[in-house]
Amino acid sequence: MKILVVGSGPSGLHFALTALRKGHAVTMLDVGNTRPAIAAPAESFMGLKRSLPDPVEYFLGAEYGGITLPSPNPTDDPEYYGLPPSKDYVFAPDPRFRFRGDGITPLRSFAAGGLAECWTGGSYPFDDDDLADFPFTHAAIAPYYGEVARRIGVGGEEGDDLAYAHHDNLSAPTPLDASAALLAARYASRRERLQARHGVRFGRSRQAVLTSAHGEREACRSCGRCLWGCPNGALYTPSITLRECMAFETFAYRSGQFVSHFETDGGGGLAGAVTFPVTGGAAERFTADVHVLAAGAIGTSNLVLRTQYKASGEIVRLEGLMDNRQVLAPFFNLAMLGRPYEPDSYQYHQLAFGLPQERPRHYVHGQVTTLKTGAAHPVLQSLPLDIRSATGVLRALRSGLGVANLNYADTRRAGNYLTLSADGQEWPALTARYRPAPEEAAEIKATLRKVGRFFAAIGAPFVPGMAHVRPIGAGVHYGGTLPMSAEKREWSVSPQGQSHDFANLYVVDGAAFPFMPAKNLTFTLMANAARIADSLC
Repeated sequence: MKILVVGSGPSGLHFALTALRKGHAVTMLDVGNTRPAIAAPAESFMGLKRSLPDPVEYFLGAEYGGITLPSPNPTDDPEYYGLPPSKDYVFAPDPRFRFRGDGITPLRSFAAGGLAECWTGGSYPFDDDDLADFPFTHAAIAPYYGEVARRIGVGGEEGDDLAYAHHDNLSAPTPLDASAALLAARYASRRERLQARHGVRFGRSRQAVLTSAHGEREACRSCGRCLWGCPNGALYTPSITLRECMAFETFAYRSGQFVSHFETDGGGGLAGAVTFPVTGGAAERFTADVHVLAAGAIGTSNLVLRTQYKASGEIVRLEGLMDNRQVLAPFFNLAMLGRPYEPDSYQYHQLAFGLPQERPRHYVHGQVTTLKTGAAHPVLQSLPLDIRSATGVLRALRSGLGVANLNYADTRRAGNYLTLSADGQEWPALTARYRPAPEEAAEIKATLRKVGRFFAAIGAPFVPGMAHVRPIGAGVHYGGTLPMSAEKREWSVSPQGQSHDFANLYVVDGAAFPFMPAKNLTFTLMANAARIADSLC
């Protein structure tokens, strides 16, 4: 079977790898912006600062783009996470993609590997409560969680209070840094009392990072360079799987192609994809037996909308756009006061927490990141002090600072959608509208208070006045516009990802999710794509 896959993110690549192993021929279309060469891969974070001829340009950028500046509007909340110049390639735009947002500003990527080239490795399986709106259960996807865990390496601990759904091939997590170890020990020493009083469950996070070598990838060596791009492949990114796919003679990776739309065959299916070379030139056409959309929920929906528009002139509305709301709450681990921070350690989350709710769908999931080599200036400039005083305070506090990242579930609602907007151009612009659920503000206030009391009880109180509700779009967990459905409905897909509108089209990314649990979704995207690919034969 000849399969055409659009997009090289985690969904597309794990679909492709599964299909290739089953003997299919796969062509992947992608713009494919590539990662720049890794600077001094043998160096640690501190070694890099000493050895680079111009460390300022590397860490902050020639135009200081790596600095997150305070907003000129004093009512705006600050962002505590910024992306370094080494990740600019992930978000480099393409002028052919035109977007208008109303209440949402989603991130888009045309990089080889997609947005997950910037992820922090959170790999959490969905359980049956998370999957209640999906047309399959955890048992149906569990083998594919295990397979993806074997491919990418997922570290964690089973049997802790977070009680994640089981899957095979779980490896050892990274060693806890000093601040995280103190938090974990404090919770363990009084867990029953803490659970009874606060209802929060605490334990190890799940990380797509190796603690032992796997193929050509080395184990994490705690170099502190996670944010700038792991120099030895320990932290998984999808471009690793792209290289694995390229080893197959039956795989063709066609980068430099902006996919415009599909042509229809007049019989309820697709005839092929129409692309434009990013360097300019005439349109090209690619044909296959099966067409697979894995361009991310936003890109996939755009292609479906453009295909329908090209075929009939009709502008349709894809209802149910979702994104997980995120709240960042800085905290200070009191036991770390005055201790030096650890630059040589795994930088991202090592601990996680969960807050069960009366309604299981409203479960709140969180990750805990202790501040190590990440840029500290967003926190520093938020302190109510002059720069000299703030710098001195930060030196004393840095080792104990951290951020609790609370994630909230989202549901499909008719008022949130993607569509096209005619504006006199040859192609209408993709347009998104999003409004939060009416009860969201009250839910955030209540859960933030509960989690804040819990953190205070383990000796890590939230820093007053610094909790930040991130804008919709910042969570990068988009979905819901082409939902999976056991029933055949317009603008939806089957449990196996097959479109109910175009017979030989499959959707394997977040656009097909009918519900967005609070947990990070990338691990499930990969597992679901592998499940769908396995079902094609």
